[in-house]
Amino acid sequence: MANPKSLLTLTSFFSLFLLTLSSKLTLPLSPLPNHPSSDPLQALSFHASASISRAHHIKNSRKLNSSLTEVPLFAHSYGDYSVSLNFGTPPQTSSFIMDTGSSLVWFPCTKRYICSRCQFPNINPAKIPTFMPKLSSSSKIVGCQNPKCGWIFGPEVNSKCPNCNNKSPQNCSQPCPTYISQYGSGATVGILLSETLDFPEKIVPDFLVGCSFFSIRQPAGIAGFGRGPQSLPAQMGLSKFSYCLVSHRFDDTPQSSDLVLYSSSSSSEEEPTIAESQRNKTKLQSLSSTPFQKNPGPPNSAFREYYYIMLRKVIVGNKNVKIPYKFLVPGADSSGGTIVDSGSTFTFMEKPVFEPVAKEFEAQMANYTRAKDLENKTGLRPCFDISKEKKLDFPELVFQFKGGAKMELPLTNYFSLVSSSGVVCLTIVTDGVVGPGGNGGPAIILGNYQQQNFLVEYDLEHEKFGFRKQSCK
Repeated sequence: MANPKSLLTLTSFFSLFLLTLSSKLTLPLSPLPNHPSSDPLQALSFHASASISRAHHIKNSRKLNSSLTEVPLFAHSYGDYSVSLNFGTPPQTSSFIMDTGSSLVWFPCTKRYICSRCQFPNINPAKIPTFMPKLSSSSKIVGCQNPKCGWIFGPEVNSKCPNCNNKSPQNCSQPCPTYISQYGSGATVGILLSETLDFPEKIVPDFLVGCSFFSIRQPAGIAGFGRGPQSLPAQMGLSKFSYCLVSHRFDDTPQSSDLVLYSSSSSSEEEPTIAESQRNKTKLQSLSSTPFQKNPGPPNSAFREYYYIMLRKVIVGNKNVKIPYKFLVPGADSSGGTIVDSGSTFTFMEKPVFEPVAKEFEAQMANYTRAKDLENKTGLRPCFDISKEKKLDFPELVFQFKGGAKMELPLTNYFSLVSSSGVVCLTIVTDGVVGPGGNGGPAIILGNYQQQNFLVEYDLEHEKFGFRKQSCK
């Protein structure tokens, strides 16, 4: 979801140690707000447009010891999910959007932080909580010759350090360049810090984190869970992580589920606590899984940060939709293929993929009245007026992946009620519906709306993506 660059500031580094007490760390994960109105029509229109913008960014991106941790994830009207993390000595708590489509971890920073165009529900741009480096004894600037500076800028960053020529890294005081990270509907600018990431049962010292002083439409920090070396999973040495996304209500209901972080020493048989609380004295089904695919592009390509999976079939009702094969597999030019992105709300499909899917829904739902006025207003289609229907019969939607794993979506994961008058719309978007298209990049982006009430697991050690239906309440 982002594409970073870099600069920085701060003090000395405090001696730290790693604690390895429990077998897992859990954090609450919740939906985050992201639309200017609580009206369902405006909300869905906003998220359709934001999902398109996000897709355009992803498709055109360019790059300039505790064994397990659980944290709550909170859903907000943003269309994203947030998690609270503690950085610094003593710890300061910041809210982050969990994003598997980018790798940099950053927070709003210093009392001078400015967020432009941040007029969101329950957000006062002048009172966004910020991290204060001056209050942390473990904050220090990342130097231009620090290898972690190269995580953001690549090995050629040394050419941007003229003041460090013929000097050792220890004797070079020039900071790493300022980073600029762009997202689907916003951006952020800041400097890189080395800080302490503090969990109740684990301390991670010398963690690379961005200290942003200016952002556009970014009222919270972002925790990058992508495949880059600067991501939270990479810096913590995680073997896998999983989450279960509570249903979107787009109303900032204080409801959360767990984000579970496993280190390499975690037992492969251990279940996250969110699953334990949902057992109801019955044995849980095993995860369906599909292997991660090789990322396209050169080593410094932004596409290397994404989680590619192989979508084999899209099934509507009992019919396999015919999709040109070239859109299902990444090509030599990095176009095509499918990625999983927790930072996108609605699933995106390029037009040659979306059109046959939409037409199949239209054909199988021909007895329902089309609501084309709301299609024009929301950017979603097809939409149907079901207000006068006595019996409803919606076709099932199934994504089948390499290896045979089938993601059978609940109806509420692909159709949403748009208005109180009884109109429902398909919550999959394409360019040409909301905005102009872009070239290159993944053809299909699996968004978080379609992942609701699934336990989703990213097994980094065994290179596979797993899922199963599960109530995340």
